[in-house]
Amino acid sequence: MERLAIITPSYAPDFERCKLLCQSIKRFINPHPRHYIIVDADDLELFSSLESEHTTILTLESIIPSWLIKLPLKRNFWVSWKTIPIRGWIIQQIIKISVAQQMEEDIAMFVDSDVFFIRDFDVQHLFKGDKTRLFCDAQGNEVQKKMHLKWHQSATKLLGLEAVNPEIPDYIGNLITWKKKHVQQMCSHIENVTGKNWMVAVGNSWHFSEYTLYGTFIQQILKEKSEHYSEANTLSLDYWLEESLSREEIRDFRTHLEPHQVAIMISAKSGTPPESYMWLQSYDEVCQLFYGL
Repeated sequence: MERLAIITPSYAPDFERCKLLCQSIKRFINPHPRHYIIVDADDLELFSSLESEHTTILTLESIIPSWLIKLPLKRNFWVSWKTIPIRGWIIQQIIKISVAQQMEEDIAMFVDSDVFFIRDFDVQHLFKGDKTRLFCDAQGNEVQKKMHLKWHQSATKLLGLEAVNPEIPDYIGNLITWKKKHVQQMCSHIENVTGKNWMVAVGNSWHFSEYTLYGTFIQQILKEKSEHYSEANTLSLDYWLEESLSREEIRDFRTHLEPHQVAIMISAKSGTPPESYMWLQSYDEVCQLFYGL
């Protein structure tokens, strides 16, 4: 049986959200998978309180190569003589790829620190025989397609494909699963196409999405050899807007939870404080107890 690990990049401003995520994993996922949390070295002391038998805290600096240097006064920018300045957003995606190909486990499930589980979740639901779930919404919508086009263009170039898939499928979401061996194959493929270390090639991409890159590699390079099956339904109820939610708005948002969804994501960018929605877990239990929901 293939082993699964959860990977979560985080940082100090999201500590309380990450703490809630850890608590929810312990409460709702059994058996408890290995959970890798990756943070800046400056944040290690803060996050060390989350370390446990099943939770490992890694530093970003221990994963990236020495030729990448963080600007002292610009936390979100890294520089090197091999790439253009790299934004923290892309460094985070490089970290995800790096950990996924170096971890001991076979399957990576990416769960951002502004996600938390609210229902029991059996990770075996991510598998069908020897195939692993790949989130892919082949339909999407026109707004999404316009937003994601540049990510698809970068993935197409990195993978040496002739043209962008005109359907522009959506691979972006939460509880995203990858196979370690395919991440390794993907990085080798990029190096063969570009003649550069995959990190250098990705670092020179101003617009980039790790999920779009992997999804494109699976569906356009590996195809039937990928050992993945596609599903378009999201496993979490997501709030992506950058507008804070009140408790009543959160309560209304919670009512949109579908039966197959086991987690909620309220974007950290919304500025919604975690203490305003920690009650959701107990609220879910009350609903199940009194109303059979």
